Amino acid sequence: MKLTINGREVEASSGQTVLQVARDNGIAIPTLCYHRLTGATGKCRMCLVEIENMRGLHTSCTIEARDGMVVRTETAQIIAARRLVVELLLASGKHDCLACEKSGACELQAAAYALGIERPFFSVDQKDDIDDSSQFIYRENGKCIQCGRCIAACNKVVVNEVLDFGFRGHQTKVICDDDLPMEQSTCVQCGQCVQVCPTGALIDKKARGKGRSWELDRVDTTCAFCGVGCQLTLHVDRGRNRIVRVTARDGAPNDGTLCVKGRYAYEFPSNPKRLTDPMIRRNGRLEKVSWDAALDFTAARIKEIIDRHGPDVFSAFGSGRITNENNYAIQKFTRAVIGTNNVDHCART
Repeated sequence: MKLTINGREVEASSGQTVLQVARDNGIAIPTLCYHRLTGATGKCRMCLVEIENMRGLHTSCTIEARDGMVVRTETAQIIAARRLVVELLLASGKHDCLACEKSGACELQAAAYALGIERPFFSVDQKDDIDDSSQFIYRENGKCIQCGRCIAACNKVVVNEVLDFGFRGHQTKVICDDDLPMEQSTCVQCGQCVQVCPTGALIDKKARGKGRSWELDRVDTTCAFCGVGCQLTLHVDRGRNRIVRVTARDGAPNDGTLCVKGRYAYEFPSNPKRLTDPMIRRNGRLEKVSWDAALDFTAARIKEIIDRHGPDVFSAFGSGRITNENNYAIQKFTRAVIGTNNVDHCART
């Protein structure tokens, strides 16, 4: 099917929303509550568009594209509506961008910048509501815009079902279980809520005060904690060459999600106790040697032991932290070279 957006004819597939069609064709429509993983909610009203022969403004994240539809995304009425939405959101929370960890990567801040809003027109007194109880996640409800992304991510994406809205009216907020501190709740600290949060309401606790988004280098890599091969991005302090935080990348196999180890257990590369060179124990002391020397020594010791006691004294263990090809090489070496079937793997059980 074909439709027209801002005078430009574009193609759409059956079942796509207007927002999805626009993004597929490089047409920017701002959103705050919509996220690819959590789906459409139509709550924030930022993605409003005008559609010819339809009264009023419509949320592009929820309305399905139809053949022949004529859509406008940047009219004066739409801009005015978006400005009002952002003004109210800024006034309804504690959005102190000067000191916020999310500054530079905050979607609400980006929306305010795009609309030329330097300070909110409205003013509402806000109380601090901080939950610092959990090990990895810092919660500040004063910065929450109640978009519902974190709730959808918790309930529908990772299906931990910990987060939900609690209370009513102006007292509405995101709660853990029956309004428990996060540490006392059933939260498993996977951090998926942090990944999808558009503001500074949910922050990686270990990354606080260690650098803002533009100060950190990004390095794409593969998680080493198991054999799934999750794709992630390391945010690195270039001055100290230290990983500050980890985020999941979109695409297979993890599609923007990570477990607690993949997201928060990232200190080991810079641990001072980490071995950086092969070592051989001589006269009771470990000495640094070259890789060739270490491999020659290991091969000689394996051969000596097998010649003396037979191949069945040798055992090999594969690992989920290496590739399938490496695991295949381990079992092939054990069976074909050593001559034993004593092979096992950490993921066998």
